[in-house]
Amino acid sequence: MNWVPYGPKGLLFRFAERVGDEAFATGCAITAELERNPPAGMTEFVPAFTTVLMRFEEPEQAAAARSDLLRRFERCAGATPLSRPVTEIPVIYNGVDLERIAELRQLTMREVVELHSATIYKVYMLGFSPGFPYLGDLDARLHTPRLPSPRTRVPAGAVAIGGEHTGIYSVEGPGGWNIIGHTKIKLFDPGRDGAGMFLLRQGDRLRFAQKSE
Repeated sequence: MNWVPYGPKGLLFRFAERVGDEAFATGCAITAELERNPPAGMTEFVPAFTTVLMRFEEPEQAAAARSDLLRRFERCAGATPLSRPVTEIPVIYNGVDLERIAELRQLTMREVVELHSATIYKVYMLGFSPGFPYLGDLDARLHTPRLPSPRTRVPAGAVAIGGEHTGIYSVEGPGGWNIIGHTKIKLFDPGRDGAGMFLLRQGDRLRFAQKSE
């Protein structure tokens, strides 16, 4: 665990060196700690796979929080995350990259679908766009590099694979992940208040359920 310089009003804390179950548990515990007892002057925080970024109103507040936060975060190491219920996300597996992924991984399209829908995924973090979940524990047989050149438009609800992770595009926009299907579930709704605008949050678990057209 260590601090990484991030400007006068920011603190970037690295709590793990690699993505995995231990980093996931520690990150969830740190997020819960910051939500429960935020340090004075913190305006926002952004958790990621192995780091958490905190921004403060004034440089003095960031400097003053360092030692206290280090002690609090060290107590989060090795924590056991709460076992949340599994959210089911219905998916129509008809993505434009499904056949190519099957050929690349030497699988049938049916095998790709079965492997993708067999796992219970963890939401490691939200990022890239509002409510976009980075999902861990993708079967290694489906690991596929991102596109060499991103598409200019990916529709909201697209279910895709990028490297070792899978995810769901929460809003329409550019993107370079391999699209294997889509869901009609709305992950981001700015009309809902506060955190309720996001369907998923860090620490949630989900399963994809294959649906017909």
